Amino acid sequence: MPMSISSKNKSIKKQRVKRNQSSSLERKASLTYAKSTLTRVERDSLGEIMVPAQVYYGAQTARAMQNFPISGLRFSRSFIRALGLIKQASAKINHSLGLLDRKLASTIRDAAEEVIQGKWDSEFPVDIFQTGSGTSTNMNINEVLASRASELLGGTRESHLVHPHDHVNLGQSSNDVIPSAIHIAAIEQIHRELLPALIRLQRSLLNKTRQFDKIVKIGRTHLQDATPIRLGQEFGGYARQIELGITRAKRAQEVLTELALGGTAVGTGLNTHPVFAKRVIREVSKTIRCPLRETVNHFEAQSAQDSLLEASGCLRTIAVSLLKVANDIRWMGSGPRCGLGEITLPETQPGSSMMPGKVNPVIAESVAMVAVQVMGNDATIAIAGQTGNFELNAMLPVMAYNLLQSIELLSTAAKNFSVRCIEGIVANKKTCERHIEDSLAMCTALAPMIGYEAAAAIAKESSRTGKTVREIARQRQVLSDKQLQKSLDSLSMTGPSTLVK
Repeated sequence: MPMSISSKNKSIKKQRVKRNQSSSLERKASLTYAKSTLTRVERDSLGEIMVPAQVYYGAQTARAMQNFPISGLRFSRSFIRALGLIKQASAKINHSLGLLDRKLASTIRDAAEEVIQGKWDSEFPVDIFQTGSGTSTNMNINEVLASRASELLGGTRESHLVHPHDHVNLGQSSNDVIPSAIHIAAIEQIHRELLPALIRLQRSLLNKTRQFDKIVKIGRTHLQDATPIRLGQEFGGYARQIELGITRAKRAQEVLTELALGGTAVGTGLNTHPVFAKRVIREVSKTIRCPLRETVNHFEAQSAQDSLLEASGCLRTIAVSLLKVANDIRWMGSGPRCGLGEITLPETQPGSSMMPGKVNPVIAESVAMVAVQVMGNDATIAIAGQTGNFELNAMLPVMAYNLLQSIELLSTAAKNFSVRCIEGIVANKKTCERHIEDSLAMCTALAPMIGYEAAAAIAKESSRTGKTVREIARQRQVLSDKQLQKSLDSLSMTGPSTLVK
C-alpha cells in the first residue's frame, strides 16, 4: 500500500532530527578533540616547549614527561598532600618574614590548599623513575601552584603573575623539600592508616585469645607434634606480635620527625632565611598534629637517608609478623577433611575453577603476598640508601614510592585480615581433642613420674602399634589409673607444673 503524504512528512522529519543529532555529536566530538589538542607555549632555561592548554603544570613538568616514559608509576596522594603542606606553610612564613607580598602569599596558600585536598592530583603526571632528587616533581608542584595562583589573582595560567621559582619555591630546594615530604607523608599515613589497622587486628586476635582459652590443641615444634597448648595461648602469641608491631610503627614515626627542610641545595642553607625552616616545620606540625623538628645536621639529612631505612626496617618486621600469623592460620585451617582442621576460616569465595566445593584461605594468602612485597620494598630502600654520594642521595623518588606503598599495603592488608578472616574464625574443638589423644608427645607428661627412657619406650610402642600413649601406659601399668588420668590431663599440661613423683 502506497505511503500517505502525512506518513512521508513524518518520516522526513525523523530523518532530519537524526541528521541534526548526528551533526551535533560530531561537532561536540570535534570540539573535544580540538580542546585536547590545544597547546600553549611555556619556557624554561632550555627554551620553549609546547604544553597542553588545559593543564596547570609548565615547561619543566612537560620535559620530565618526555624524559621519563618509564613505568606509569606516580607519587601517591599522601606524598602530593605533603608537598602541598610544605608549600602552603612556606608561603605563609615567607610573607611573615617580609619576603613575599601578602596577596601573592595568600593566593599560593589557597592554591596549595586545593592540592592538599586532592583537587589537582591529575596535574602530577611525572614518573617515579625520574631525576634522583625528585626535582621534576618539586617543579611540578611549583608550576601547578604558580599557574593556579595566577588564575586566582585574575590572570591566566600562562600569565605568570606568580612565579614557580621566585615565589612558590622561595627559600627551598628539591634537595630538602623532597626528603621532608617523604617524612611527612609517611608519618601521616602511619597515623591515619597503619596504626588503626594494626590496633584493630590486635583487638581481633585478643578476642579470639579469650574465646579460645579453654580449647586445648596439640602444640608443634619443627612441624612435629609437641606438648598440648591452649588455642587461646597460640592466638595470644599472635596478638603480642601485632602489639609489638604497633610499637614498631610508632618508632618508625619517631625516626621520621627530623626534617631536612632548611638545608636547600647541599645542606648549607644558602638562599633561605635563618628561621625559615624552623617556622615552616612548626606550621606543618600544627596542621598534621605531630611534633616535627628541623634536623640537627642538614648534611646528614640530605646526603644520607638512614631514617628511611630504619622506618622501612620497622615495616619489614611488621610484615614478617603478619606473614607468620597468616601462614599459621592457613595451616590450622587446612583440610577440611584431610588437613589439620583445627579451625574453620570464613568462606569468602569459591576456591577452584574445576574442583566443586573447594574453599581456599584466600585472605591469609593475600596477607602473605603483601608481606613479601613489603620485604622486597625494604630491600629496594636499603640498596637505594647506599647511594648517598657526597651531599645528596639521588634515589629519593624510588625510596618514597616503596616506603609509602609498604605503609599502604600493610594498612589495608591488616584491616582486611581482621574483618574478613580473624573475626570469623571458629575453633574445631573435637578435632583438637582427637589430635591430642593421638599424639606421641603426650608421653612427655609421664617422664617426671616414670623417667625419660620409660616414657620414650611408650612413645615408640605407640608409634609402632597405632595405639595411644594412654592405652600403652595403662597396659604396662606404669602408673595407677588415677595418676595416669591426672598426668595425661591435657589442660593441666598447658601451664607450669610441680614435678612431684
